[in-house]
Amino acid sequence: MKTQFLISAICCATLAAIAGEHADFSGTWEFSPEKSKNIGMMAQMKMSVTLEQSESALDIAVHSTYQGKDQESKTHFDLTGNPATNESPMGGPNQTVSKWDGNKLVTTWTGPSAVSGKSVVRTETRSLSPDGKVMTVESVRGSNPPLVMVFEKK
Repeated sequence: MKTQFLISAICCATLAAIAGEHADFSGTWEFSPEKSKNIGMMAQMKMSVTLEQSESALDIAVHSTYQGKDQESKTHFDLTGNPATNESPMGGPNQTVSKWDGNKLVTTWTGPSAVSGKSVVRTETRSLSPDGKVMTVESVRGSNPPLVMVFEKK
């Protein structure tokens, strides 16, 4: 009986440790263009991002201002591995599939290409600094250099 209890306790501790590996992106974040890379004209953009995270979902609300124009957008990631439909930053519906890779959230965006019958695939990796004060979102499409957006927690 003691052996079974010990095995059960070890299993519970292991599951708790595994569950604890996932980062919690919840909070309000400000875009830091000076710390970001390969962002082009986005360097002139002001952006505030609010994330709400549960065990099964990550919901993102974005408010941005570019050339005096305000824009709002919302994105929903299913954290159970099921696909979700989201509007891509460039416009048009994309299928997103999110999965955890340790404490990083990797989301694959798949949507229509400008070439009829083709698809565009973009991989987005979201991570937190060890102190939880900096969120990095790295986005890669094909063999292009990654776009790296850095956000600081408010």
